[in-house]
Amino acid sequence: MAGTEPVPPIHRSVLVRSDRDHVFEVFVREIGQWWPTSSHSLGSAEVVAVTVERHAGGRVYETGADGTECTWGKVLVWEPPERFAMTWESTRYEHGSGRGRLSPEGAVTEVELRFLTLGPALTRVELEHRGWDRLSPDLARRYPGSYTAGWTLILDRLTAYAEGR
Repeated sequence: MAGTEPVPPIHRSVLVRSDRDHVFEVFVREIGQWWPTSSHSLGSAEVVAVTVERHAGGRVYETGADGTECTWGKVLVWEPPERFAMTWESTRYEHGSGRGRLSPEGAVTEVELRFLTLGPALTRVELEHRGWDRLSPDLARRYPGSYTAGWTLILDRLTAYAEGR
């Protein structure tokens, strides 16, 4: 994006009334239970599972009812229960024009989550979504706004599920 302003990372955070170990586990082990796959997934089939392979280099992927797997990304950082980072493949695809179609303007971005203990039953989850400069200038202008709203929804759902609501 030479000659344009850099697109800053998206930052979002939530407070979860639960201990850090539990919140981390809910994010990585139970992600398929609370993630809104009907609106936030890649595959064209109904999503029946979301899997995080629990090690650096592991895949994060969804499995459709027909058995099709769609990769969300690769685990970059695996430091339970403090930190988790992954590549984010969704930014490679065309949004709103049929699922699974790669965009020539897209590129892989990165998502990092930090889980901070604030008390015995209080955890702050901090999210950073970065790498917008890898996308075309047009996508780099459009995507962060929709992703900001999307990450707010995702973190709210994580919070509700981890707190048992």
